[in-house]
Amino acid sequence: MSRDTGGGQADSDLKSSLSECMTALDMFLNNNFQEALAFLQAKSFYIRRSKESMYHVLTYATILEMQAMMTFDPQDIVNAGNRMKEAQAVCQRFRKKSTVADSFNNLVHGQSLDHFTEEEIHAEVCYAECLLLRAALTFLQDENMVSFIKGGIKVRNSYQTYKELDALQKCANYMKGESHCHFEGGVKLGVGAFNLTLSMLPTRILRLLEFVGFSGNKDYGLTQLQEGAVDHSFRALLCTLLLLCYHTFLSFVLGTGKGDIEEAEKLLEPYLIRYPKGAIFLFFAGRIEEIKGNIDLAIQRFEECCEAQQDWKQFHHMCYWQLMWCFTYKQQWKMAYFYADLLSKESSWSKATYVYMKAAYLSMFEDDDTKPFGEDEVKLFRQVPSLKVKIAGKSLPTEKFAIRKTRRYQAQNPVPLPIPPLEMMYIWNGYAVIGKQKVLTEKMLLTLSKAEENLKRLEGATETDFLRDDQCLVKLLKGLCFKYLDRIDEAEECFKYIPANEKKIKYDEYLVPNALLELALLYLHIGRRDEAIKLLENAKQNYKNYSMESRTHFRIQDALLQAKSIPNGC
Repeated sequence: MSRDTGGGQADSDLKSSLSECMTALDMFLNNNFQEALAFLQAKSFYIRRSKESMYHVLTYATILEMQAMMTFDPQDIVNAGNRMKEAQAVCQRFRKKSTVADSFNNLVHGQSLDHFTEEEIHAEVCYAECLLLRAALTFLQDENMVSFIKGGIKVRNSYQTYKELDALQKCANYMKGESHCHFEGGVKLGVGAFNLTLSMLPTRILRLLEFVGFSGNKDYGLTQLQEGAVDHSFRALLCTLLLLCYHTFLSFVLGTGKGDIEEAEKLLEPYLIRYPKGAIFLFFAGRIEEIKGNIDLAIQRFEECCEAQQDWKQFHHMCYWQLMWCFTYKQQWKMAYFYADLLSKESSWSKATYVYMKAAYLSMFEDDDTKPFGEDEVKLFRQVPSLKVKIAGKSLPTEKFAIRKTRRYQAQNPVPLPIPPLEMMYIWNGYAVIGKQKVLTEKMLLTLSKAEENLKRLEGATETDFLRDDQCLVKLLKGLCFKYLDRIDEAEECFKYIPANEKKIKYDEYLVPNALLELALLYLHIGRRDEAIKLLENAKQNYKNYSMESRTHFRIQDALLQAKSIPNGC
């Protein structure tokens, strides 16, 4: 595929660019974030005098995107998006005028591909990568279903290009260039990312996307990314990070918590050896320990991560968020409050969420606990709606949830939320974490039982519009604790209580579809597959316009995939 049109010099430039970009990534992984960006800028300026380098601009934009994905900072997201758009324009200039799609059609009709230079074929994969990474930023900003459809249609060109490049490199007459491993790694990254992401989407969205030519196979996606992660290529790091994100975050936040932690540990191990102080890898090491239920070790890792670098303070915020949850699992409310307070002062991702969590933790303090000077949960809860922000014109789902929950504090005589941090913990699937530790689960059950007793005392006396909603919430969370303690009958009773009281729920409509989901997962756990599928279909088809609906639909889809992979009678 390498015709000679000055191709020797171009191939040499390509090899040199890739080598320099790998050096920049090495700096980045050693916590030298600004040095890596300055190195790329300097090299890019030097090259630009004769010819721009697609890999330099792509690497620069990719580092900014990794920063945005780790910090969730709105300005980081905007900066990364602008840089990625610029990188896409540079890659476009290196592409052959007849696109790879046209060339692939020629292949089908028996024509040769030898009119492509190696530089041109790399331009195709870099261009597709820019589109893919821009789509990932859209995903970061909003979980809304409509955004997935819009984003899906926008990146159709990227998806098709990856499919065609994947088929191209498998052709018998395809000649591998000197930098083939980097090209191949790019194809594996794109094909793997698309297949994995599409396989996670709720059925109704996937059907719309399939209509315009998309399809996803989870196993194939994971295999492609695993192969890309072990190759010594420019994209190996991105394949690794995507797999780590999937196994430790996406499978929890947008799934039922069935990530492969052993696989994540294997992927992480060589990077921890090579970069023992690498903040990115210390963070994932902390998250892995957290998921395993080793909360004290997780706290130690996140603290090490904060100490490892001081350049990107926003990166500390990721650790603060996880530390906040670790102390929530341990029910150490003062420490959890401390990190929520730090986030509210330092992070610009979601002031509304952070202030809500501050108030939530204050509400859990005992009567004799000293509260921080001047802090009062009612005042904080009342502040939350005014702190709402939009990122790229979209409101954050978590903020919307927090604002809905604070409506009862706007009245002159507010009705307190019973266990607000434990409810938000459910939204982030934290019960799947404490479920690994019997002591933590039993302690959580005691707290929930105490809250239930307090609510029971309100019946008939000062009963409010929120009472049945609160009782159903406590039942849902108690059911999860019973499930992880293997008290199956009690868990089933709790989950069934919520749909049985559906008509009495006035505000927290999200509780019913989530109770059906949790009951279905319980039934899958004890082998009642057919009943589980019916419950999941009910939750998917018959409920809409409730809090965190998109997240619930992702979890339903994950549960359905699990159910349908189990043979009948098992």
